[in-house]
Amino acid sequence: MLDSLRPSFDLKLKTKDSRPKTWYLLLALVLAGCGSLRESSKYAFASGLYRVRSANGRSMRAYVTVAEDSIQSFPVVRGGGRAAQVDTSRRMVLVLPETAPHGLPPTGFVQSSFDLDVLTIPFKYRPVADGFPRQLNTNFNGALYLGYRSDVYRLRYRRTPLGVHRRQVRHYGFSFGLFGGLGVTAVNPWVTNNQVAAEYDGVVFNKGVAAIVGIDAFTFGLGLGFDDLLDGNRRAWIYQRKPWLGLTLGLNLN
Repeated sequence: MLDSLRPSFDLKLKTKDSRPKTWYLLLALVLAGCGSLRESSKYAFASGLYRVRSANGRSMRAYVTVAEDSIQSFPVVRGGGRAAQVDTSRRMVLVLPETAPHGLPPTGFVQSSFDLDVLTIPFKYRPVADGFPRQLNTNFNGALYLGYRSDVYRLRYRRTPLGVHRRQVRHYGFSFGLFGGLGVTAVNPWVTNNQVAAEYDGVVFNKGVAAIVGIDAFTFGLGLGFDDLLDGNRRAWIYQRKPWLGLTLGLNLN
């Protein structure tokens, strides 16, 4: 994607206006950063500790190594202390080629971890407050999110029109945790009971809890939050520490 942007980027550098140069530099940095985050994101099925669920309903904790055409699992057992140990003598190899003449039973892998995300909240729904009607606000809001996450990888074979079964990996992620960050809100006489005559964009600290769902690379969720206006008009602002519901979109950092 960066290669396709480079001709336009070079052309802008030759102009006298420095603003296009700045915007293209920022765009290049954002695209490079997003690329590296996607490569390390949780929706990629990779080697690690999983809860393995077979087609017959049996489940076990195992260390799984992922290769191109096979998956090896090693049962995890408890040692003398609390640390888990891998039992290499009970290795199980699952042959999962890219294509197969016949379908194979589906297999599930579940991985749990702590989740660190950057969230944006594009929409906030605010209930009625002090007689002011309910609102749907679209101001900028950004936050850091920390929660506990479970990633489910479902491996199954789908039959193609040519009669060949092709392997598919479907990913679902579920997370619940806390968030906190900064946002912008409108401050005016209507939302301060006419105690503030000026109209301006105030800065708020938003905090709350969120439930997040991930389907492959797409992550979204629902947040319940509270805002604190960070200036002297906080006592007059009718939404000070009042609950709101918001849509959250996330980008995984770990």
